[in-house]
Amino acid sequence: MHLSPRLGIAILLGVGVSFASNHLAARVAFDHGTSVAAGVAVRASCTALILLALMKLQGVRLAIPGALRPWSLLAGVLIATQSYCLYSAVARIPPALALLVFQTSPMLYVLISWAMRKEPPRWRALAPMALGLAGLALALDLRLEHLQARWSEIGAGVLWAFASGSSMAVVYYLNTHVLKGMDGRVRTFAMTAVTAALAIAGGSAAHAIVFPVDAAGWVGLACLTVFYCLAIISLFFVLPKLPPTHTAALNIEPIALLFLGWLILGNTVTPLQVAGAFLTVGAIVWLGASKR
Repeated sequence: MHLSPRLGIAILLGVGVSFASNHLAARVAFDHGTSVAAGVAVRASCTALILLALMKLQGVRLAIPGALRPWSLLAGVLIATQSYCLYSAVARIPPALALLVFQTSPMLYVLISWAMRKEPPRWRALAPMALGLAGLALALDLRLEHLQARWSEIGAGVLWAFASGSSMAVVYYLNTHVLKGMDGRVRTFAMTAVTAALAIAGGSAAHAIVFPVDAAGWVGLACLTVFYCLAIISLFFVLPKLPPTHTAALNIEPIALLFLGWLILGNTVTPLQVAGAFLTVGAIVWLGASKR
């Protein structure tokens, strides 16, 4: 049973805004004493428990074929890395900028697929990639006249976000070419559970799990968890009922976060940066469309 196109797009737009709100709440939590490890551990643990309950209610078997278990574990490690790196970027630079850098992941996935000879090179994909990188440079305000000063200001956050995007690109590759035979719900749960286990174990061993120091921090931690869970649960139910073309609506996330960051966090952006953000998002949509 498919949802109507309008309802499906409306739900996915809501999911994108919910994901954006999760990153905004994460920044609030980090600004009020929460560590990145704590944010990842709480979010992943709660999400994994909710997904487990939903699968039990739906009667979904949790069995993972033996041959795919090592790959599932690897995907979980990569998702844990992606989550930690992206939250580390959000803690250092405006969340919308971190998310825009993360949007390089679809481009990296295409390059990995070409390099591994899973897909033939498509030269028409180079145009949206170039446009996306140009838009990203505008969004980050990387002008030659003040490049060094600007990079010293945002460089660490950009590198964390790029590391997150690189990890996610490998996950895309594994999901498409290695784990595609698994039930998507089981795959999502497995990756989330591994992320939770690694965040708790690694954070505890390094004494890096630090909780908020005040009420605002606790609200931020609670909201980042709730918004992320809402988004994941919505995708859990909605994606199987929608055609793949509808998923482009999820690209609203960086734009929504840009607006929310300005409205709530007071992040200032120039018209040129806004134009760069729209160019980057448009290029990602174009790149996805060029594959079909």
